[in-house]
Amino acid sequence: MDAHSAATRYLGPTGLDPAFNRIANWIPKLGIDIAGGRLLAVRGRKSGEWRTTLVNVLTTDDGARYLVAPRGHTQWVRNLRVAGSGEIRLGRKHESFTATELPDAEKLPVLRAYLDRWGWEVGRFFEGVTKNATDAELTEIAPGFPVFKLA
Repeated sequence: MDAHSAATRYLGPTGLDPAFNRIANWIPKLGIDIAGGRLLAVRGRKSGEWRTTLVNVLTTDDGARYLVAPRGHTQWVRNLRVAGSGEIRLGRKHESFTATELPDAEKLPVLRAYLDRWGWEVGRFFEGVTKNATDAELTEIAPGFPVFKLA
């Protein structure tokens, strides 16, 4: 993957994804925790209105929390870059956070942990790269997978 295509990599919804996503977004709204799924709320970079999408929040052994964008440079990624903050929601619980985007060199352990936890769910977006990938393979794909550390 060349640097330009990695910097603009985006896998949009296909087939039944839009219908599934509409249904799946209701699960955290109802306060149901399935495999760590949460609703991410970020202010739109143009509208300023709240935009929401289903995400997996990765918590590492040291307690650090991360958001990984398996589909690449999505609208929520672009909005979060501009806003710098947002909310993680589950039912009536809304937790505010600030976000710092990780440089590619720091993404490897996060990508590996994310694939270990949710590879079964999001593996199709990783284009053949799995939790057993070499460091070189993860380094190669890192630019196409934005990662944010939450505080």
